[in-house]
Amino acid sequence: MDILHLVDRLEELFNESRPIWFTHSVVVDEDRMLDLIDQMRVSIPEEIKKAQQLLAQRDRLLAQAQEEANRTIQLAREKAEHILGDEGIVEAANQRAAEIIAQAEEEARITRLEADQYVLERFSQLESEMERILTQVRNGIRILQNEAQEAHPYEEGQ
Repeated sequence: MDILHLVDRLEELFNESRPIWFTHSVVVDEDRMLDLIDQMRVSIPEEIKKAQQLLAQRDRLLAQAQEEANRTIQLAREKAEHILGDEGIVEAANQRAAEIIAQAEEEARITRLEADQYVLERFSQLESEMERILTQVRNGIRILQNEAQEAHPYEEGQ
């Protein structure tokens, strides 16, 4: 289940809860709250799986870029060998091969940088979302603990 949907359900639970007069506290259905927390625990590994999928996608992009660079280098070498008939032509071919290799390496470098940037952006979004959710869960727990303490203030001192 989507973690954001669970957070919305958690918020809905708080909004539906009965307020305690003259306080900022509410009475929350404990079973529903614990059920939502359990569902969040299950959902968080799904978010981690999404992050792992992003890493796999990045690795595939890098492998494709490396393959393309290798093919381009091989083509450049083959062209250079084909033209080896004349010294002037050989020099020109070597120079052109070096240019093609440099271009292929630059394209591979750019592709790697773009893939890294994409993964970084996705991880940053995921991190922000998880921090926001964790804060909401901690706030919910803190409210429940405060309510429990207010409801049974003498139990703590025994």
